[in-house]
Amino acid sequence: MSYTNTAFAWIERQRDALSAWHRTIWEYAEPAWREYRSAAWFIARLRAAGFEVEEASGGMPTAFAARWSNGAGACVAGYAEYDAVPGNCQAAATRRAPRAGLSEHAAGHTDPHSALGIGALAGILAAQHAMQTHGIAGTLKFFGEPAEKVQGSKLVHGLRGYYDGLDAIVSFHPFYMLPLCNTTRWDTHCGAYASRIYSFVCDQPETWSQAAGDSPIAASHSSARAPGANVALFTMYSMGKSTLESMLAHTGGWSLNEAILTAGQATADNLAAQLAQINYAWRTPDLGMANAILEILDRNADHAAAIAHCRVVKRWVSRTRPGVANHTLAALAYRRLETVGAPRYGEEAVRLAREIQSNLGMEPMDRPFLPACETLIDPREAERQLRAQMPAWQTNWTSDDYVEMTWYAPTVRLYIGRPMLAAPAGYSGYPAWVANALGGLAPCIDPTVQVAGKTIAATLLDVLTDPAVRAAARREFDERTGGSHHLAPLLPKDFAAPIDYRWPEYVETARGREWGIPRTADLEDPTSPAA
Repeated sequence: MSYTNTAFAWIERQRDALSAWHRTIWEYAEPAWREYRSAAWFIARLRAAGFEVEEASGGMPTAFAARWSNGAGACVAGYAEYDAVPGNCQAAATRRAPRAGLSEHAAGHTDPHSALGIGALAGILAAQHAMQTHGIAGTLKFFGEPAEKVQGSKLVHGLRGYYDGLDAIVSFHPFYMLPLCNTTRWDTHCGAYASRIYSFVCDQPETWSQAAGDSPIAASHSSARAPGANVALFTMYSMGKSTLESMLAHTGGWSLNEAILTAGQATADNLAAQLAQINYAWRTPDLGMANAILEILDRNADHAAAIAHCRVVKRWVSRTRPGVANHTLAALAYRRLETVGAPRYGEEAVRLAREIQSNLGMEPMDRPFLPACETLIDPREAERQLRAQMPAWQTNWTSDDYVEMTWYAPTVRLYIGRPMLAAPAGYSGYPAWVANALGGLAPCIDPTVQVAGKTIAATLLDVLTDPAVRAAARREFDERTGGSHHLAPLLPKDFAAPIDYRWPEYVETARGREWGIPRTADLEDPTSPAA
């Protein structure tokens, strides 16, 4: 039996286990920087398989770096992501409903990273099994990458040297955005990303103005008071909206989003709010565009702070470079994907999908899944279709923090279709809960995990056993990242992830484990069956 067939057979034998593993991480659904249970689960599983695991790698409590060696040889890597998204709590069901005991405001897997992590783990463990069976020398590394939704960990691992010396990295993601289903990225990789927290602090409100002349205290309730941090935050928020059209031309698919992390004292009092924090994240095709947005945001923050009698603290969450292609690995991984084939949805998956459509008041379709999710597309053809939607000058599209890996080692970006429903003619689009639910329904999501695991395992084994592939991938990497093409990291080597900020998380209270926003009857959507 070939090493490829050995790896495939291992995954076939582990079908039920992989499904259960995935459901475990999917149910944990822990958000960025707070994936404590998920990280612990992966660490325990890897140690049980004989890997040496460094916990809290790069100073990140929910990150890890695992290593297993079968003797001197090449070194290849994969990674897991496992963070979920606040406000997307959905049960593995065919109707809209949060997971038991939680509000809809809790976190849930959207992409889903649960399938990403388990698919990648399946690939690494299947490769390990084949290496042991066939005596293949080399080293496997597997990284736990938290906080991808804020693009937080990979740049830190890179700065700390965790990716140094690797011969190849397989970066896998479940995907559905056309035309990039079931393929590898060719030339147009993800672009630049930046995320920055602006904290407004009003720690000297008494210096705003004179108290009333007849007041015995400096902060009389009847005196004019400092506007405070809330005013600064919402002034910046308003300025961000009003200056949006002055940041960049409306081309290239750039975006700017914001999230309020902390606002005031959460008590309606007449004292000046001491602290308010807003997080801006922006995606651009290139660094010049990213820097143009940064300049305006920083200027807005300075003015907002001055207006509200605050000081402003600016802290990076992430700042990544555009991704680098590697045709050698992209072609190799796609050939292996052709061997495996695209995901296929069986009778039970089709039944569940049709039940969702029926519950939405639609006529169930004979084939309810988006055809592209079950179809391979050659990376060169996917590239052609993608470029047809973009201006000629644009070299990168959307964002993901795998791009930082591409500057440290030859990297392939692998996409495997995730289950998505086809829309009948004239339908405005499925509500978000549908995709989230499909990611938790085993008959629908398991094919993604299995195809990913097989493709990753075969690709890693090919790199380990073929010096010519390694040499070609390295030559291409050196050409694309060296000389005039080189871009240094955008943050210093000692950059620390902002794990100490108030990111959303589950909390333990006298009432038990719950989301930070508790389930409250009058906050439930009255149109939801769960209300």
